[in-house]
Amino acid sequence: MSLKQIVGSKLLDDVIRPLKKADGKNWNALVMDRLSMRMMSACCKMHNLLDEGITIVEDLTKRREPLPTLEGIYLIAPTQESVQQLIHDYSMRNQYKCAHVFFTEACPDQLFNTLSKSAAARHIKTLKEINIAFTPYESQVFTLDNPDTFFLYYNAQKQGGLTSNLEKIAEQIATICATLGEYPSIRYRSDCERNVELAHLVEQKLDAYKADDPTMGEGADKGRSQLLIIDRGFDAISPLLHELTLQAMCYDLLGIENDVYKYETGGSEGMEKEVLLDENDDLWCELRHKHIAVVSNEVTKGLKKFSETKANKGMDAKSIKDLSLLIKKMPQHKQELNKFSTHLSLAEECMNQYKSGIDKLCKVEQDLSTQVDVDGERVKDAMKIMVPLLIDPAVKVEDRLRLILLYIIGKNGITEDNLNKVLQHANISHADKETIVNAGLLGLNILIDNGRKKTWNPTRKERPNEQVYQSSRWVPIVKDIMEDAIDDKLDQKHFPFVAGRQFNSGFRAPTSARYGQWHKERGQQSQMRSGPRLIVYIVGGATFSEMRAAYEVSAAKRPWEVVIGSDQIITPNQFLGNLRNLNKPRDQL
Repeated sequence: MSLKQIVGSKLLDDVIRPLKKADGKNWNALVMDRLSMRMMSACCKMHNLLDEGITIVEDLTKRREPLPTLEGIYLIAPTQESVQQLIHDYSMRNQYKCAHVFFTEACPDQLFNTLSKSAAARHIKTLKEINIAFTPYESQVFTLDNPDTFFLYYNAQKQGGLTSNLEKIAEQIATICATLGEYPSIRYRSDCERNVELAHLVEQKLDAYKADDPTMGEGADKGRSQLLIIDRGFDAISPLLHELTLQAMCYDLLGIENDVYKYETGGSEGMEKEVLLDENDDLWCELRHKHIAVVSNEVTKGLKKFSETKANKGMDAKSIKDLSLLIKKMPQHKQELNKFSTHLSLAEECMNQYKSGIDKLCKVEQDLSTQVDVDGERVKDAMKIMVPLLIDPAVKVEDRLRLILLYIIGKNGITEDNLNKVLQHANISHADKETIVNAGLLGLNILIDNGRKKTWNPTRKERPNEQVYQSSRWVPIVKDIMEDAIDDKLDQKHFPFVAGRQFNSGFRAPTSARYGQWHKERGQQSQMRSGPRLIVYIVGGATFSEMRAAYEVSAAKRPWEVVIGSDQIITPNQFLGNLRNLNKPRDQL
């Protein structure tokens, strides 16, 4: 089962279905806060909830009309705001007939006591913790929806709220392991000292979950599973590059928000369509990690094969306009043809962007990041290949910043005088200079007037058997790290295990007296895959290229499965925005 399927099944089985009456005549209201809403919408559709007796879904934070004939199912994070809103629902009047409360993670004792002493307590029929405090973004990708982490983790000026933030994300990471039935060894990148603190916090949370459920981590090869915590400073190149695989390119260049792609259909009507890019679209799953050079051909081939199987030989659609005509002639296959229309449009838009200047950027970016040219020769004068783009007014400021950062990282830092000269050449403002300087807060050598900090970089792997496009030679560093972790070749000095957690198969914790075994039935455990997992958490944002790497390593290293996630999924522009704001007061963000 994929991460989305596991979470969806758990939400339905643990939260929704137990409250559905056998006669099917009762209807319930589902009330959620922001994180729960994102979690639920990621893996359950409204018709799934309707089938289980949910007649209305409501936002906890918004004003709601009382529904005293319905029972309220609250799926919320155990935060001060959410608990106070729940109490408020029953302080002046009864918002619902009664309340069934499901906390996404462990509820702090103070909040638990506040709730138990409130007027709402006598209306609560159910009170459980389900231990899912993350959003399953894809089948092997998760996000904690916690963008504040970047600013707290990397800027010493803002670390007043870091301790509570680390507690929060440690709990969220632990719920991922619990949801997957894993009790993994824990490793972290030691070159960033804050990683060890987070690793120990996660260890404490995992031990608490293991105490509640001694079956956690049981199964063939489960003792080999690992959780790897790494900071964004381990690779600042991958978030800066123009990626040319379909998914990464779409999110970088096409202005996609909330996974919704908007495009104009062809033909005389010229309507705007909105399409959700998710794993319910099998064509998207098939194409998203492929290089843009082959995507258009793949879509056209698939469409031709589909047309031939539907007895429409000779109907050759090569554009959105052709497809619009084909849909009119084959209305019974409108749904399938619309998928081809969407992906043909995606490919066309991406190729148009590529031909309008991205191709030139990619060539220089690849030379800067790999420090060799397409012939394998060492790049001797990086500035020479970069200057024509820096002085080209058609190149956007963001793209110039990306080039400058790649250049500085490749040089392992430059002096401030040299930086000012580069910025002057590139016509970059003083305000945008902060974006570059702030990258030093990730532990990178940016300005070196007072000497270079000692940094360690892993030796990159040669990949002679993998197909490489000249415009996509860079391989995300995390791919090397994933492979080495699975092969037990990861440098233990720079990626140590948390003490005592390298081998955990013999651990047997006592059963929790407070919660017993309500949260996990033995029947559910059998649904979990039995092979080992590598769970990778990147502090400060994961890129689409790193997500792709998780799928590639999983395919090559079976029976291992790699699950990757972060506090946020980032595009290059989001990464630049995070750097730009890193030294600003939080109330200005």
